[in-house]
Amino acid sequence: MSQRYLGGWIQAGLFNPLAAPTPSAYTYELWSWGRNTNGQLGLGNVTNYSSPKQVGALTTWSNIACGGYYTLATKTDGTLWSWGSNNGGQLGLGNVTIYSSPVQVGSLTTWSNITAGTLHTIATKTDGTLWSWGDNTNGQLGLGNVTNYSSPKQVGSLTTWSKISAGGYHTIATKTDGTLWSWGVNSYGQLGLGNVTIYSSPKQVGTLTTWSKISAGVFHTIATKTDGTLWSWGYNAQGQLGLGNITNRSSPVQVGALTTWSNIACGDYYTIATKTDGTLWSWGRNAQGQLGLGNVTYYSSPKQVGSLTTWLKITAGGYHTIATKTDGTLWSWGYNGQGQLGLGNITNRSSPVQVGSLTTWLNIAGGDSFSIALKY
Repeated sequence: MSQRYLGGWIQAGLFNPLAAPTPSAYTYELWSWGRNTNGQLGLGNVTNYSSPKQVGALTTWSNIACGGYYTLATKTDGTLWSWGSNNGGQLGLGNVTIYSSPVQVGSLTTWSNITAGTLHTIATKTDGTLWSWGDNTNGQLGLGNVTNYSSPKQVGSLTTWSKISAGGYHTIATKTDGTLWSWGVNSYGQLGLGNVTIYSSPKQVGTLTTWSKISAGVFHTIATKTDGTLWSWGYNAQGQLGLGNITNRSSPVQVGALTTWSNIACGDYYTIATKTDGTLWSWGRNAQGQLGLGNVTYYSSPKQVGSLTTWLKITAGGYHTIATKTDGTLWSWGYNGQGQLGLGNITNRSSPVQVGSLTTWLNIAGGDSFSIALKY
């Protein structure tokens, strides 16, 4: 469960990040599939679907994020929308009512990045401020207390927040100066602070100013630095840290010595990553085939998924993985008990399988047994 955002552009089968259009230059449809017991698909019902279904007819969707059983999305006008489970107030609507269709969160038009955890939500605005709401039992909202909030609350007064990622019950964030911060539950050291103490306010992880991308799983955290190195910490019983063992770590530890890591995504107890050469790698829990390696064997070190060099975006749900390639195609694998792979069935897959034949998929997000995607 991690931050999802528009980035790059697919044109004539080539990925050119420098040619990315502004959000208003193209229209983006919203699609969903999989488990829908809490209306998290946004389709106005609680019916599971094993194939992608369009959410309404709007073509103005921008960023997307999936939580445990709920969904967040922004539109190109900067408004924020939410739907699905709401028992902790994670929809930000001032109540704990479940909604099966998108509902606007307030009236502001300045929402930027969004990320959803199991029961809590973190977001930034265009002014660089940080906001949170939902379940706060472990201080994961960063507000200095353990009180749940059903409406957005500002975290401090800083205007320098950059990337954000909500894990199961903890939160990771970077600032514009490249520093790394964390807060929330810390029973396995997932905050990276060298201890297992719970913190209800943001704490800086070390003193480095070179942190780049971040992703928080249920109990583990993965990050890259600006030099392309990969780092991990937290719970490691399934080898999800990629360190060749199953030892928990409470401080960041480098994964190997490579400097070519690119995108990263944490599932519940596993990790997916791409390198700058377009290859795909995975490690950790694999009981449902979520590593895409053609088996159900656990691995505690990164293993390459096939030999292709055309992987672009990746996202990890609870026990399933969704990815796009540079040609705009959509692929999925892993657990499929609720149809979250979008393949028209509920059969698990241990290797990547193409979802339909479209080549217009742009952005993806995975929740607990459901998936959300944008296409143009």
